[in-house]
Amino acid sequence: MRFQYLVCLLLAGLAYGQAAPPSTPNAATPPAAGAKAEQSASAAADKAPETKVGPDDTVITLKGFCADATQQGDACKTAITRAQFEKLAESLQPGMSPAIRRQLATAYSRMLRMSTAAEKRGLDKQPKFEEKMNFARMQVLSGELSSALQEDAGKVTDADIGDYYKKNEASYEQATFARIFVPRAKQIVNPVVRPKAGSKVGAKASATASTNKPPTEAQKKASEEAMTKLAAGLRARAAKGEDPDTLQKEAYVAAGLPGNAPSTKMEKVRRTTLPANHQAVMDLKPGDVSEVISDPNSGHYIYKLVSKETLSVDTVKPEIRNTISSQRYRDSMQNFQGNVDLNDAYFGPTRNPAMPPLPRGAKPPAQQAEDPD
Repeated sequence: MRFQYLVCLLLAGLAYGQAAPPSTPNAATPPAAGAKAEQSASAAADKAPETKVGPDDTVITLKGFCADATQQGDACKTAITRAQFEKLAESLQPGMSPAIRRQLATAYSRMLRMSTAAEKRGLDKQPKFEEKMNFARMQVLSGELSSALQEDAGKVTDADIGDYYKKNEASYEQATFARIFVPRAKQIVNPVVRPKAGSKVGAKASATASTNKPPTEAQKKASEEAMTKLAAGLRARAAKGEDPDTLQKEAYVAAGLPGNAPSTKMEKVRRTTLPANHQAVMDLKPGDVSEVISDPNSGHYIYKLVSKETLSVDTVKPEIRNTISSQRYRDSMQNFQGNVDLNDAYFGPTRNPAMPPLPRGAKPPAQQAEDPD
C-alpha cells in the first residue's frame, strides 16, 4: 500500500462534518438478511462501475462553484473530467480502489472549495503558509524518493537469487524434530494444614492462611534441581532410542502439570524459526539427540532429529527475492539516517521511550542533584 503524504492529507478530513447517525436495522428485515445485504453492498462498492466513462466525461461536478464570478445559479459550476481526476488519483496511490476513489473525490471537492475561499482571505500570503508548504514539499519528495528506492531495490535478478542461495544454503534446510520439553520447576503444593478439633476461630483462620504461603526459596531450588536432573536422564534415554512422546509424558507427570502432554513432533522447522541458542540442532544428523538446552525462564529442551532436507532454489525464490529487496532498501535508507547532533540544551536530553515524560517544570534527576533548590 503506497499512500503518499497528500492522500493522507486529503483523506484525513473525511470524517470532518461527515459523521453519519448510527443506522437502525429495518424492523421488517431479519438480522441475517440485513447482514447479507450489507455484505453484498460492500462487495458491489469495491467493483469497478460497469458504465463506461470516457476520459473527457465529467466525473465530478461542483455546483455553485466556478472561476467566473459573473456566472450565477445553474450556470456556476466546475466540472472535473475522468482524465483530470485519475491523474490526481494515480499520483497519490496507483491502482486506487473504487471505494477509495469515491472518498478522495469527496475530500477533493470540499478542499477545492475551502482552499479557494482561503486564497480570497489571503491566507496563502501568511509566513506560516510558506513554511508549511516547504515542509509538505519535503514530505512529498521524501515519499517519492522512498518509492523510487523501493523500486530500485526490487530489481532482483535470477543471478542475484542464485548467488544468495549458495551463500546461505544452510538457511534453507528444513527439518522434522521430536522435541521433549521439561519444565524448569515442579509444581509445589504445600500440604493442607487442618485445624485441630476444638481450636478457636482465630487459630483456624491462622492455619488456613498458612496453607496459602508461597514456596520457600529452598523448595524452589530443590524443585529446579530435580527437573534439571530429570532432563539429563530423559536425554540419555532418548539417545538410547526410547519414544520421545513417552518421555514427554513422564516429564509432565514429574512436573505435576495438569492435562495431557503436548506432542513432541515439530515439522518444517527452519534454522531461522528456532531461538538463537537452539539453532545448532539443525546440524544434527537423523537419529541424533541434542544435549539438553536450558532456558532459565522456561525449562529444558531436548531435540531428536527425525529427517532433514534442503529446499530447492525454485521453492524459496520468492522468499529470497523479498529478502534481497528488503536488505537493499534498508541499506539505501541508511544514507539518510543518523549522523545528526541535537542541542540538548534546547531539545532536552534524550529520553528512554519506556520512561514517561517529566511533569511540566520538573528538572531531570542530574540537574536536581546539581541544583537542590
